[in-house]
Parts: sequence; structure tokens; C-alpha cells
Amino acid sequence: MKKLFLGTILLALAFVLPVPAIAEVNISIQIPLPPMIVFEQPPAVIVFPDSDDVYVVPDIDVDIFFWNGWWWRPWEGRWYRSRYYNRGWVYYRRVPSFYFDVDPGWRGYYRERNWYGHRWDYERIPERRLRQNWQSWRGSRHWERRNTWGVQGYQPRPLPQRQELRQQRQEQYRQRPEVQRHREQIQEKQRQPEVRRPQVQQQRQPDVRRPQVQQPRQPDVRRPQVQPPRQPDVPRPEVRQPRQPDVRRPQVQQPRQPEAPRPQVQQPRQPEAPRPQVQRQPQGESKRRPSSAGRPDEGEAERRR
Repeated sequence: MKKLFLGTILLALAFVLPVPAIAEVNISIQIPLPPMIVFEQPPAVIVFPDSDDVYVVPDIDVDIFFWNGWWWRPWEGRWYRSRYYNRGWVYYRRVPSFYFDVDPGWRGYYRERNWYGHRWDYERIPERRLRQNWQSWRGSRHWERRNTWGVQGYQPRPLPQRQELRQQRQEQYRQRPEVQRHREQIQEKQRQPEVRRPQVQQQRQPDVRRPQVQQPRQPDVRRPQVQPPRQPDVPRPEVRQPRQPDVRRPQVQQPRQPEAPRPQVQQPRQPEAPRPQVQRQPQGESKRRPSSAGRPDEGEAERRR
């Protein structure tokens, strides 16, 4: 009883006393998305000279680039990218590396068709053709080797000069007001972290075990096994199958083929051998049989007797 009374008091105190709150700090920055641009039809693009196959949509006031399989768009000092040119934009934390190869005055060069004193006969590329061929063009350096990006008599800049231009454009980009404003907003939000609401942890209630009441065991009552009476075996009648009559097939006599006469081969005639001539004896002497040599006649023997 004492243990049960103490457990009840502790359970009541757990519901009355306040539970300490645990505050969690999390930094989250809400990044707005750029406004949507409506295109009446898929846009055409042109390729930039002195670039790593960077394309741009020239017919709108907003900068939309295509590079390395993505569409890129700057807005209010931030960068966004998407697999589509008109939707699906996602915030990109860094500045894409291709952007420092883009000349800031490219729109004037595009209108004048002139690239640093050389005629620029750029080619307008439909969006569908770009989507199908940009990988093969980049792998084979198609635009650079074909006609130097459409710039007549133009020689590409050497690598040290291109690297110097990249550094200058990078510094100019950092000095833009919208880029500095965006960096300040990020730094300010990082200094003031957002505090989440405290999560109240409910105290675990003690497990109160109910007494186990054992049910009285019922005696096993075995039911008598009643064997069913054995049924006598009834022989089944044999069912004889009716004998099928023998159906003899008619014998078809084959027509007898006439025997062809065999050619008679004449045996060569053997010459007849001469027969020996037998001398005929006179009639009187023919009745007497000749006696054997040295044997006396029967008459002579009688006379000697």
C-alpha cells in the first residue's frame, strides 16, 4: 500500500510542476523566386565569342543564359537555374563560373553586329536545335573551329588575357549595388538566428502493472472416441466395353505389270561324239552264253561223270 501511495503522489506532481523547455536555434533564409517570364514561342539564342559555349536569349530585356545543360538567370544580386527556360527556377548559392567570360556590353555589340572592331555575323539558334546538339557542339568546339563564332577575321584572345579579363569582371560584379545588398541581407540573417518554439517534452508515465489473475485450470475432459461402423465392401459391377467390329479395309489389287520377254540366248551347239560300233552276232550263237574262261561247260561235266 505504501508503494502504491507514493507512486500516486509522484504521478500527480509530474502533471503539476512545469517542464523545462529546450530552445533550438536554427538559421534559415527565405529566398524569393524571380518573376515568371511568358514566352509566346520557344526563344532563339546566340553564342558568345571567347566563351566556353555560353548562349544567351538576345530578344528580351532580362538576361537568360544557357550553359552546360542548364538555363541561368540573375535577379536582384542572386542566381537561379532550371532545366527549362520559363519555369522551375531554383536558387543557386554561387555565381556560375561562365558569367565572367560574358562581356557586360554584349547587347551593344549584338545590335551593331560588331565584336571588337570585327563584323559579327552571329547565327540565331532555335531552342529545339540547341537542346539536341549542345553537347556535341561543346565536345567538338564547333563554334570556335567552324568560323570563330561568326566573327570575321577574328583571332581568339590568348589565355593570359582571358584570365585577366575574368578577374576584372569578377571585381566589377562584386561592386554592383544589388549584389552588395544581397550579401548584407545574408550576413544580417546569419547574425539573428531564428529561434524555434520550445518543444515541451512530456514526462513518461510510470508503468503500472496490473496484477495477473490466474484463471483456474479446467480439467481436461476427454470425449470418448466413437468409431463409425465399417461399411461392407460392395463389389463394383464390371462394365465391359462393347467390342468394336473388325472393319477390314478393302484390299486394292495393284495392276499386274506385263512381263517383258527375256531375250533367248542360244547356247553354242556341242559337236556329237562318235558312238562305238557294236558288231552283231549271228542268231544261233546269241542264245549261247559264253562260258567264263577256264570254267568247263555243264554238258561236258556231265559226260565226265
